[in-house]
Amino acid sequence: MQRVLRISLALTFAYILLTLLAGLHAHSLALISEAGHNASDFLALLLSLVAVYLQSRPASDSKTYGYQRAGVLVAFVNATTLMGIAIWIAVAAIERFAHPVAVASRTMMTVAAIGVCMNGVLAAMLARVSHDVNMRSSFLHMLGDTLSTAAVIVGGAVIYFTGRTWIDPALSVVIAALVFWSSIAIVKETLNILLEGTPRGMSLAAVRQAMQSVPGVCGVHDLHVWSLGSNLHALSSHVTIPDLPLSESARVLAELNEELRAKFRILHTTIQFENLEGAECATAQGCLPMDDTLSHGHPHSGTHHGHAH
Repeated sequence: MQRVLRISLALTFAYILLTLLAGLHAHSLALISEAGHNASDFLALLLSLVAVYLQSRPASDSKTYGYQRAGVLVAFVNATTLMGIAIWIAVAAIERFAHPVAVASRTMMTVAAIGVCMNGVLAAMLARVSHDVNMRSSFLHMLGDTLSTAAVIVGGAVIYFTGRTWIDPALSVVIAALVFWSSIAIVKETLNILLEGTPRGMSLAAVRQAMQSVPGVCGVHDLHVWSLGSNLHALSSHVTIPDLPLSESARVLAELNEELRAKFRILHTTIQFENLEGAECATAQGCLPMDDTLSHGHPHSGTHHGHAH
């Protein structure tokens, strides 16, 4: 993953210089916009590389969960930065509509063709490692670059054959809209993680139902599910069970953790057991009964705590 990011950084930096110089020479706002867009990509890739390093650091007494959210923070910064750049590009394009400038369309097409090749290769490389939100944000940057640079080629051809220079700022508006739209999803996902919301695509009701389907579980309450990082989910809950020996409550805990792991990829759990006093589990709560040897085991009272990592 780090090797892919280092290669991406080197190629992106070289293309930024090429695009900026070519844009100034050709008086093309679309190319200058591409340079700004790629500069944000360079920063995004650099921050992603730092985040990958931080995420690999072990947990400590002061950072008990490690640095799992470093990548999430980086993705949030990347996406909000891109939204700001998109607004700047749109404003500059509107000004260019009012004051048209002659554009060297051949230079536009040549530089954009190089960009399509480079960004396409980088996007394909990043797609293979885009398993978390940090790397996915970098992948979306490069994918957006590939599409927007391809649009610059088309715009350069139209300007070359028709002489309509307004195509250049029009393309800039399209690029800005594409960048802004692709950033919104990342901002929403990272904010949800930072605010400890329920992980994307996960239903709390489904989690509760799966836990209550485990034999011996009478009820589930105070249920919380959140994300430590983009791919590491955590759960805490109180679970009501009948009076059971400690060995049998350990079996219930193991089955709960296996259910959560298999169905929801929740690997970090804190489950507190509470005994159902003065009633049979099956009749009082409607939960699945345990077999006779377990439900009539040695009485045991108190609260049990289960942890799985």
